[in-house]
Amino acid sequence: MKVTILEARNLVKKYGDLVAVKDVNLAIQEGEILGLLGPDGAGKSTVISMLTCLFPPTSGTARVYDHDLVADADQVKRLIGLVPQDLALYPTLSGRDNLRFFGRMFGLAGEELCGQVESVLEYVAMTERAGDPVKTYSGEMKRRVSLAVGLIHRPRILFLDEPAAGVGPHSRDHILEIVQRLNREQGFAILYATHEMEEAQRLCHRVAIMDRGKIVALDTPRSLIGILSIETLEPNLESVFLHLTGRPLRQ
Repeated sequence: MKVTILEARNLVKKYGDLVAVKDVNLAIQEGEILGLLGPDGAGKSTVISMLTCLFPPTSGTARVYDHDLVADADQVKRLIGLVPQDLALYPTLSGRDNLRFFGRMFGLAGEELCGQVESVLEYVAMTERAGDPVKTYSGEMKRRVSLAVGLIHRPRILFLDEPAAGVGPHSRDHILEIVQRLNREQGFAILYATHEMEEAQRLCHRVAIMDRGKIVALDTPRSLIGILSIETLEPNLESVFLHLTGRPLRQ
């Protein structure tokens, strides 16, 4: 039986009178890619921010293994890797020096740090350009280094918030291939937030469809598509979102 790595119960996030996330329940098992699919503003990034200890929930609970996200935040942060939607790299530093900096923040040093830096650079195919300043990189290269930063401390679960945002179709394919390899070859559990139906169907074992701060459905892509009528012209997750919410996924 697979181990549940993360479990969230009744997560709520309020900003004054605005309820950004409403009673979110989800669990991620080892070796699973769970997708958060929804349009911009659905609450995906807010959920990830709570689950990665960036800010506490207004109410509800979440645990990574046996660690509470609020009470045991320091332990949780060592178990998780975050690749945010907005790039968080130092543009005047090289890709290698960015990784060294973030590795030191997680307590890596000496030969262990150097070895891990070179390992993740090789994994994301950035070794040849690792010595160049980040500001000279293409959008795809920056995304690759950002993914490497999320891996530098050997986390157990990886949170990816629109990791292929702002790149072309060919570059997106390269990034998605890396994500698939991380799951297939290294067994990473991954929470993958996206508004792209194609990414969710290609990558995810299960998909949580989010709209207006709530999860309106959670199942395998095949089972979700199965709720559509046989007359549906395009049986895909985009059609499922329209069916469940009455609104298009891309707005």
